[in-house]
Amino acid sequence: MTQMTMSSSQRLWYQQPAANWEEALPIGNGRMGGMVFGGVHEERIDLNEDTLWSGFVRDTNNYDAIRHLSRVRDLVDKRHYKEAEELVERHMLGPWNECYLPLGSLHIQHLEHQGTASTYERSLNVKTGISSTVFSLLGDTFNREVFVSAPEQCMVVSYSSSRSEGIPISVKLESQLKYHIVQQSGNSTTLFLAGRCPSHVEPNYIEDHPQPIIYEEGKGLRFVVGMKVLLDNGTVKWSEQGDALEIRNADRFTFLLTAISDYSEIHTEGYNRELDLEAICVERLEAASLLSYDELKNRHLVDFEALSSRVELFLEKNECSALPTDQRLHAVQQGAEDPDLAALYMHYGRYLLISSSRPGSQPANLQGLWSREIRAPWGSNWTTNINIQMNYWHAETSNLRECHMPLFDWTERLAQKGKRTALIHYGSKGWAAHHNVDIWMDSSPAGGQAVWAFWPMAGAWLCAHLWEHYAFHQDDAYLLQKAFPIMKGAAEFYLDWLILDSDTGRFITSPSTSPENKFLTPEGEPCAISKASTLDLILIRELFTNCMTAIEILNQDHELGQELQRVLRNLQPLQIGNDGRLQEWMEPHVEHEPGHRHLSHLYGLYPGAGIQFDRDEELTKAIRASLEYRLEHGGGRTGWSCAWGMALWARLRDGEEAHENWLALLQSSTFLNLFDGHPYMIDTRIDYSRSIFQIDGNLGTAAAIVEMLVQSHADEIHLLPALPAAWSEGQVRGLRARGGCTVDMSWQDGKVTDIRLVSEHGGSYWVRTAVALNIGASVIQSLRVHEDYRYEIRLQAEEQLFLKAMS
Repeated sequence: MTQMTMSSSQRLWYQQPAANWEEALPIGNGRMGGMVFGGVHEERIDLNEDTLWSGFVRDTNNYDAIRHLSRVRDLVDKRHYKEAEELVERHMLGPWNECYLPLGSLHIQHLEHQGTASTYERSLNVKTGISSTVFSLLGDTFNREVFVSAPEQCMVVSYSSSRSEGIPISVKLESQLKYHIVQQSGNSTTLFLAGRCPSHVEPNYIEDHPQPIIYEEGKGLRFVVGMKVLLDNGTVKWSEQGDALEIRNADRFTFLLTAISDYSEIHTEGYNRELDLEAICVERLEAASLLSYDELKNRHLVDFEALSSRVELFLEKNECSALPTDQRLHAVQQGAEDPDLAALYMHYGRYLLISSSRPGSQPANLQGLWSREIRAPWGSNWTTNINIQMNYWHAETSNLRECHMPLFDWTERLAQKGKRTALIHYGSKGWAAHHNVDIWMDSSPAGGQAVWAFWPMAGAWLCAHLWEHYAFHQDDAYLLQKAFPIMKGAAEFYLDWLILDSDTGRFITSPSTSPENKFLTPEGEPCAISKASTLDLILIRELFTNCMTAIEILNQDHELGQELQRVLRNLQPLQIGNDGRLQEWMEPHVEHEPGHRHLSHLYGLYPGAGIQFDRDEELTKAIRASLEYRLEHGGGRTGWSCAWGMALWARLRDGEEAHENWLALLQSSTFLNLFDGHPYMIDTRIDYSRSIFQIDGNLGTAAAIVEMLVQSHADEIHLLPALPAAWSEGQVRGLRARGGCTVDMSWQDGKVTDIRLVSEHGGSYWVRTAVALNIGASVIQSLRVHEDYRYEIRLQAEEQLFLKAMS
């Protein structure tokens, strides 16, 4: 590979402390997270632990729902949509989900020195996973480093100073939840915060009215946070109030923090009251305290960089690249060009997934791992009609297969709970889940309105991720033991869920919704319930097709395969309206919100692959028309919707439009710490000044950036399919293509110059470029497709192949 002179952009940095939570810097090890503020006189680190949720295991299934299904279907068939919707909302939904909760805060207060820092810098290195704060005060230099270690399952906070008298500080733990401080007898270096989660929190679905937070005796998870102080010198003692530790005359010291709840996946109650949480914390803290700070840091770096360093993206740097991150963002918002900011954003997206989703952890939720409110927006739960899936769109393409595993384990647990929901709600085999899920795996519809709550399609979309993992790695044991049993159960449900339409004689879904969107009935009323939304049909076709392929690979369940094929032959086809747009519903309903943020009916182009640019010309044109219409009417401007739009434009091979969506995301949906912002919404009104953090926009945008550089969904590895002019020079290393191939490449003037391919298992690959390549013995054949060149390349397992563009 030709070495470029530019360096990789993998650091966020600022010249002032965080003024609020949305400016703090996130750290995490998948299970435990922190938001580092970087204050001068007081450091604050907000804490999270991924099993800390309100509530407890309960049966949320609605036993009355099945009695009304036939009547709802009859009303839909007669096109009495509003009456059907009212019946669904009155009789077929369930209770609200529970909420993901904040663990607490670590406060470190400097006891003596005041004044203004003469120099200051705080930063987050997304390659190392370390947040640093360095400042000078009254002639002395102070340095803090913070990271969350996966090997030690501890947060590590290091303080050092050039001050001869040391750093006099007070350190304490607090929580918004009910808690008390525990002192170990005769031990002034360790403190514990022990608390309990509420038994119920009514989630805050962006509504301005009070909601209950309920504690009930004997219910709600228990949790403990443990902290230990390690000193090189100096003294530590309890404060007079007995709720903090005071350290004096130490020029360097380290805090170790760990946390645990009594949540249990294997106990039917959802918790294990036998766990000695304090003892578990002591064990972790004592083990970590046997290591020096340098040893703790090195073990963390080895673990973290094993994931973070797999991929590097280099884009052209300019004068903006040297600015602090907040100033870079402001400059772009004022019209400056900063290609390298896209590289930083992609690295940041990978960093956030590494930090919020590791083997053994819960999957990344609506806010990843980081949440500060007891009533977080939408409960900070797992929303399965786009958001949790978008979190993992780049897991395979950006070379983070391990980070995908928590989603698979979670889906497996959800499928088990979903068997009862399928049977109780619909009298069906297999398993079903709906749009919102909390840690108690409530697979039933949530409370609220049918437009979001009634959507039994989550299983099909989640199964797409199981199949994607197989497509990239071709692990037959994984397919047999993990993926296919879940996929099979979902397919069995949809075989029962589909009915024959009285008008067309085709298989359809009914009642059906298109996630969170409404149409206008002939009477002009907004309504969500209809039949055969386009997304329903695409997801079912994709699931059935993937199951049939799996059946052939595994050579089993052939009768099921035949049934799936029979139904697919008679599944309702997609519809293109008279205006040339892909219809969102089977019938040509008028949208209630022409600029709706969801792009659900365009799934077949991305993240799906059922509709392909070169193969499906008519549908592709209809999707482009639909996307243009939605954007013209104000859609695609919330953060995660920008990300989806970017990826769709990438699949349409329009790099300039994808880049416009990227700039729109920076303009209206990005906080100063580069967190994605979702504008505050009441009904259909959007207030961009009151944005709310959602991590899906960060992770989805990382996926979209990768999609602009490499695509492999159409049985070929397409290099630079949607490169914008602003990124005309660059280099990328470590991206993954389906079939187990790693791709490195460089480009200049928008054209590939160097390519390196590495095959994991060996095989043949079609590689597509806009330029001719100097080819060698590994190329079996080459041909022209439109203006592109396609090369069939055969590689052995672990074989590397280097190719260069012809001069």
